[in-house]
Amino acid sequence: MLFPCFAATSPFSTAAAPYKISCACTASLSHLKALKAVERARRSPCSQALQTKGHEVVTTREPGGTPIGQTLRQILLHSTETPLARETELLLMLADRAQHVQEVIAPGLRDGRIVISDRFVDSTIAYQGYGRKIDRNLLTRLNAFVSDGYLPSLTIVLDLPVVEGLSRANKRRGSSTIIDHFEAESLAFHERVREGFLAVARAEPQRVQVLNGQQSIEEVHQEILTLVQQRLAENKQR
Repeated sequence: MLFPCFAATSPFSTAAAPYKISCACTASLSHLKALKAVERARRSPCSQALQTKGHEVVTTREPGGTPIGQTLRQILLHSTETPLARETELLLMLADRAQHVQEVIAPGLRDGRIVISDRFVDSTIAYQGYGRKIDRNLLTRLNAFVSDGYLPSLTIVLDLPVVEGLSRANKRRGSSTIIDHFEAESLAFHERVREGFLAVARAEPQRVQVLNGQQSIEEVHQEILTLVQQRLAENKQR
């Protein structure tokens, strides 16, 4: 089932741009929205703007949006000493999403809330499909299974050159020597992931919009709000 929704995302695990949003809302005006913020605090202006319009908002993330997901997140992002097989990585991501949908997203939608989540199904196509080169038809079927059919009706892709995205990640990390599982990947991997997000946008131009991630945070924030508000208005008219 396709839920009228908004989603914004960026081609990097933690590096790319101010936000990654994946967002969806039901035809009955329940809303699912997945938002990725490179720095968590940057997510709040979008939440606050929606709240001022009278919407109830729940914020969450993938992986790690549930207690079980927190354990899976630690394995997924910090297993650099013992590399994960690509199949293991995929199944852990899917397990996290299945629990996330049942415990956080579906209840939020049933209660008529906008659920803002860091990542959703499109990231699996980009990272595991293009990045890891796993069969994308298989991923589409698995995504539908674990997400219980929820699909963002609007995904906003914040596009940014890979080198710049990784540079931002390095600056954000500062003196820390901890590099997560995805940041440690090769430049070629990140290039494939970026192409994956752009390919999703080309395949579903009505659902997926691409924004310039090199703009200022304020400009990106305003463009996201404009797209989200437009989609909310369209859903209200249906």
